[in-house]
Amino acid sequence: MSTIFGKIIKRELPAEIVFENDRIIAIKDKYPAAPVHLLIMPKKEIKDIQSASKEDLTLISECITVAQELAKKFNVQDGYRLITNNGPTAGQTIYHLHFHLVGGRQLGALG
Repeated sequence: MSTIFGKIIKRELPAEIVFENDRIIAIKDKYPAAPVHLLIMPKKEIKDIQSASKEDLTLISECITVAQELAKKFNVQDGYRLITNNGPTAGQTIYHLHFHLVGGRQLGALG
C-alpha cells in the first residue's frame, strides 16, 4: 500500500482509530472540517469509487454500515454528511477510497 492510508493501516503512521475490523478502518481526520470528521475506508486498496468493482460493493456497503454506527457513537445520527471524492477535480488528494463522515454543526446546503 503506497498511500498515507495504507501506511496507517499497516501501522507505519499514527492515527486516532475509532473503529477497526478485518476489512474496514475508521480514523479521526487530522484536519477536521467540523466537530465530527471521521474517515472510513476499506483496508483493501481501491483507488476511488469509480475504480470499485462489483466485488467491492460489499465492502462499500460495510463502510456505510460503519458510518451509521459511528454516527450514533458520536451523536450525529440526526444530521451528517457521508462524502467521497472521485478524482482531482472533485478534490480527491489521497487515492485510497474513503468516506468522510462530517457532522456536529449546521452544514450548509450543497448546490
